Amino acid sequence: MRRYLTSLILLALLGGCAGLEDPYRRAGTYAPTGINDDNLRLMVVNPVDLQQGKGPPDTTGTSAVAAVVRYRTDNIKQLPDSTISSVAGSAGSGGQSSTGAGASQ
Repeated sequence: MRRYLTSLILLALLGGCAGLEDPYRRAGTYAPTGINDDNLRLMVVNPVDLQQGKGPPDTTGTSAVAAVVRYRTDNIKQLPDSTISSVAGSAGSGGQSSTGAGASQ
């Protein structure tokens, strides 16, 4: 009997949720319609830049070409080790040496 009552209560609660309206579709709620594209067009001085990017004027692209060549020849440079364990894992960390020379006198 208890299961039956619990099921009825849950169904009644869920039935009440069906009438709720999506808050983003309510009347009077702001709904952007292409505003991001409009802003991008306003910010871009030269419309051709929307079709093809433009690099900095002081570069020849040599570093970008070198990176692509390394990628295509499977000769990718490894990133430096930046884990915390390699920074704080040494025995002499904290200003004291392993021989005890940094101990108070």
